[in-house]
Amino acid sequence: MAQPLESKRILIVEDDPVFRSVLTGYLQAQGALVQEAANGIEALSLLDSYIPDAILCDLAMPEMGGIEFVKRLREKGLQTPVVVISATEEMADVANAMRLGVRDVLLKPITDLSRLQETLLSCFYPDLFDSPALEKDELAHDWELLSRDPEYAARLLKQLQPPVQQTICGCKVNYRQLTSFNNLGLVLDIAPLSDTDLAFYCLDISRAGENGILAALMVRAIFNGLLQEQLAHQQQRLPQMSTILKQVNQLLRQANLEGQFPLLAGYYHTQLQNLILVSAGLHAKIHAGEHLIQLSSGVPLGTMGSIHVNQVSQRCSHWQSQIWGAGGHLKLMLTSPQ
Repeated sequence: MAQPLESKRILIVEDDPVFRSVLTGYLQAQGALVQEAANGIEALSLLDSYIPDAILCDLAMPEMGGIEFVKRLREKGLQTPVVVISATEEMADVANAMRLGVRDVLLKPITDLSRLQETLLSCFYPDLFDSPALEKDELAHDWELLSRDPEYAARLLKQLQPPVQQTICGCKVNYRQLTSFNNLGLVLDIAPLSDTDLAFYCLDISRAGENGILAALMVRAIFNGLLQEQLAHQQQRLPQMSTILKQVNQLLRQANLEGQFPLLAGYYHTQLQNLILVSAGLHAKIHAGEHLIQLSSGVPLGTMGSIHVNQVSQRCSHWQSQIWGAGGHLKLMLTSPQ
């Protein structure tokens, strides 16, 4: 009788030799063919001559961690399913991993290895595990839990806010909330699409009560999905910004979230030095090189079935934008490498 993981090639990227040995022993007992690497650099070297069916990867490793490894993997055009196994307690780390299209994140310690087997089987036989009905039920369940516990949803949203200073695509990115962080009104998310372009959005959650927090988590899910699609298909340009806002607006209406949701979305290409901003309900003033641009607010999402947005585009090597609405005032700055 064939074993569950018979002849499946699995690469384990893990710096802890004891845990790596435990995983290897378990997977080999299930019939898998296992290769090991102690960090991302070793794993990338193996991948020059070896293509696994799935990869198990830690996040915190010396020389090259899991996030950078998965990013390099996608840049090579490899869409091998990746399952992250990590002891991290930082939701931002998990969010970054999901953005890169990892299949699942399992938290250490794993007390029941059968869960790992099930996760791997879902990678190999997705049609058996990813039925639309199942995804819809799981989404409804998660949504119900968040709706019942708005305080938890608010804490989760705060944990997912980006660091105030970071380097993305070689650019120095800084932002500053000009209102109290404890009174979260404007929610920011920013992330790379590739080595040369990044996207971001700012959402005012103050005009919809508890629905604002739920809407912010839903918008983040849409944003992550866009990043995954961008990385998977290696597209040369971002889909039309107005299309993204239209999708978000439809999602908010389908979820029966009442309220107004002012949102500004942006895109910057570091090589072309092209900045695009589109607003549905938030004001913005942009200093782009020598240019000063005023962006009118448009109509907040959630107001009507159609969307009414305003958009600007400007070539520049550095820029700063002041974004404001009823929920507060935020300053976002970017300087590209010279």
